[in-house]
Amino acid sequence: MRRTARLLTGTALAVAAAGAVAAPAYGGATGSLEVYPSTTVPGGQVTVNTAACGNGGSAAGDASAVGAGLFTLAPSTHENDAIGQFRVPPSAQPGTYEIVAACAKGGRQVTGDLNVTLTALSGQVQPRGSVKTGVGGALGPDPVQTAAGLTALAVAAAGGTWLLHRRARGDGI
Repeated sequence: MRRTARLLTGTALAVAAAGAVAAPAYGGATGSLEVYPSTTVPGGQVTVNTAACGNGGSAAGDASAVGAGLFTLAPSTHENDAIGQFRVPPSAQPGTYEIVAACAKGGRQVTGDLNVTLTALSGQVQPRGSVKTGVGGALGPDPVQTAAGLTALAVAAAGGTWLLHRRARGDGI
């Protein structure tokens, strides 16, 4: 029993040591260029990031495939990623485009895919209008209702003050 436990423990330690030797010196995903959002419309802003360049590393990005040209990925404090942005040109055609980044040190190249569509995604709806909270507001959608509410508050405040004044004098209610 002891011999089996030692054998299994020794094997587990050997596997863990081999994994530690093979692991990169920096954390995070190391082989890809992450594209956010991965699907956009022409004219949309896109953010890309990668951990492939290491801690404090920068990269040169190329979005020429979609017509956006070159951009820079600068070091970031967010998970030691290099982050950059570009805007998809309004003239971009629908399709899948490869975005490329090359690390400044070592020249390591990573890629990611960007999908361009002509219509906004169904889940991305732009908000408009006011929120119906029941509270209203000075610049609310209906000034007549706002004025009526303010009048009701003023009457209630005046009536309450009058009742408190009578009670303080001893006149009773």
